[in-house]
Amino acid sequence: MAGHKHRYVIAFGSNRRHGSIGAPRKVLGAASVALHKAGIGTLRASRLIHTPPLGPSLRTYANAAVQIETSLEPGELLALLKRTEREFGRRSGGQRWISRVLDLDIVLWSGGAYVGKGLVIPHPRFRERLFVLGPVSEVAPGWRDPLTGLTVRQLKARLTARRPLSR
Repeated sequence: MAGHKHRYVIAFGSNRRHGSIGAPRKVLGAASVALHKAGIGTLRASRLIHTPPLGPSLRTYANAAVQIETSLEPGELLALLKRTEREFGRRSGGQRWISRVLDLDIVLWSGGAYVGKGLVIPHPRFRERLFVLGPVSEVAPGWRDPLTGLTVRQLKARLTARRPLSR
């Protein structure tokens, strides 16, 4: 279906300065511009949040999410995102969860669930990560997770609900 538009939610993250761009928050802005120049139309963008790192990295992350529209299929979009990460200095392989200049992940897409070479949509761990669900809930609160049937708003509420202390 040439010309058919898909919607995606992309999570952005950075916790390392870029030599010429600057601080992580500026890296995310520059990455958004780079995707726009590549023909990706942004429908909605979240606020930028700062979150503590997972794993061994000690640097605070800048995180955001965007809802985009493109005619690219999931594998084609993944290739574009990986190319963009490399252009910003990210190297493939190596240790997981280390500091990085740019991390771009496909969280959801309008086609529902997808499994392909190097790509699973919805992102396998997005439901348990507030640094993803927070920004995603700003750009796509009513979007349903195709695996649980819950909306992003409901997933975030479940993750942030106060639980009674056990006695």
